Amino acid sequence: MSSRNAASTVRAALAEVAKALGHEHRIELIEQLAQGPRSVDALAARVGLSVANTSQHLQQLRHAGLVSTQRDGKRVIYRLADNAEAGIVSLLAALRHVAEQATAAMERVIRSYFHARDELEPVAADELVTRLRDGSVVLLDVRPSDEYSLGHLPGALNIPLRELEQRLSELSSEHEIVAYCRGPYCVLSFEAVAALRARGFRVRRFEAGFPEWKAAGLPVEMAA
Repeated sequence: MSSRNAASTVRAALAEVAKALGHEHRIELIEQLAQGPRSVDALAARVGLSVANTSQHLQQLRHAGLVSTQRDGKRVIYRLADNAEAGIVSLLAALRHVAEQATAAMERVIRSYFHARDELEPVAADELVTRLRDGSVVLLDVRPSDEYSLGHLPGALNIPLRELEQRLSELSSEHEIVAYCRGPYCVLSFEAVAALRARGFRVRRFEAGFPEWKAAGLPVEMAA
């Protein structure tokens, strides 16, 4: 193979991955699969698409090598490609960073929605590791319970956002609460932080989410 052909092959591979990620529904599916393996039916219900449409998007992601499948009885289970999971999470982080710097719409939504709900500095991973070790923080996972069961940060209490109002009594005011969900711009944690602060709780967000924590090689737990 000539040097020109080799370089062209590399660019074509990059373009194939970029093309696979070139739709908001496929990015959402990647975000969902970063929480853990799911069937097509479960993914379709979570992202609000038909099963047929969801399957088409998943096939494009599979063709690009971003997801893999395994059969569980009559169901086909999708997951992020085992040899690329951490890289895919890092790729989404890089896309977010570029969008923050280059896209006016991203800047507007960060200011008008996210910062309106939480302008405090979020908790970094190294700080969270230390505070979990010394027991000075309550870790709150506000994702739906099925996502929590697929994997969560050690010792996290799962109160899905929609149940928060009814379960405030489960939260202690003695320690600061750190809330997290699917990633840095997951609306669930922003909404939870705003709601809890309005009720007098000391609460901050984890700067990332479960996928970033797992991709960093930090310990995770599975629900029994």
